[in-house]
Amino acid sequence: MNKKTLIGIIIAVIILAGIGGYFLYGEKKTPKVSKMYKVGILNGFDYIGKNVEGFKAGMTELGYIEGKNIVYDVQKTNPDPVEYQKALQKFADEKVDLMFAFPTEASLEGKKVDQATGIPLVFSHANFEGMNLINSIKEPGNNLTGVRYPGPDVALKRLEIFLKILPNVKTIAIPYLESYPNVPPQMAILYEWAPKLGVSIIEVPVSSPQELQEKLDALLKDSKKIDAIMTLAEVVSATPSFVDVFAKFGEDHKIPVGGTLLSKEDGFNYETFFGVDADAFSEGRQAATLADKIFKGTPAGTIPVESAEMFFRVNYKKATEMGISLSEGLLSTANEIIR
Repeated sequence: MNKKTLIGIIIAVIILAGIGGYFLYGEKKTPKVSKMYKVGILNGFDYIGKNVEGFKAGMTELGYIEGKNIVYDVQKTNPDPVEYQKALQKFADEKVDLMFAFPTEASLEGKKVDQATGIPLVFSHANFEGMNLINSIKEPGNNLTGVRYPGPDVALKRLEIFLKILPNVKTIAIPYLESYPNVPPQMAILYEWAPKLGVSIIEVPVSSPQELQEKLDALLKDSKKIDAIMTLAEVVSATPSFVDVFAKFGEDHKIPVGGTLLSKEDGFNYETFFGVDADAFSEGRQAATLADKIFKGTPAGTIPVESAEMFFRVNYKKATEMGISLSEGLLSTANEIIR
């Protein structure tokens, strides 16, 4: 066998091996991760708990296999700054390689631990408008980055859709947890646009379900007409004890309730007919790509913050029960229709 023939055989073997590998393993191979990483995950509001599933799924796709080269310490708490601090301190004591935290208040507490320890933080479902969470989208600073929840954009979209579905609505009551940090940016954009859209807003800030009941009852007692109840992206909108108050009030007085999609499948006693929100699983998956960049050596504070995509969901069955007509044009814009 001459030298030229031998070289040809070697080249052919290499090509065949590559083709075989393509069909055996697929074009995209999972990268190898040699180090064992530990990630502390703070699930600060279980309504959006699928962030955890999305994050883990995204990390798995990127080559981080749980129990093999990555372990997770998942701490689940109610929306409570004190509980957030306890969970985050646990991560600091354990010297985790990275913290993943959501929503806004949990992220703000995570920033304090990041500043004190240098442990990188990836946040999710967090508003940063007026929060002092980041320096800028392109350069978040400190040792953190994450996935922004587009709170003001979501609030405005909810209002716009409400008025597309029910154009005769003129007065909207908006309940929310008093002093919750992400409320002011949402209310600011609603006050900017409400006059242009021909509606007025009644704010209902509360600290307990009992107070919410009292304030809603007082509005009727004072003969203030409420055409609709719209929720913001905050705690009251998806906490069962609060939902039982404002959703029952809506049903009792035939006042449509929307903004956050609530369903009995998710454990609520009442349902709303539409919601605009970010998809929690997708948020977590986005956050995983940022964590991967950090593990590969990019300083977290230099990684631009990403924004979550908005999803519009309609409960067609509930709307029909309420006598609300939904046009085909509107339905065609929905990401999900519950029939």
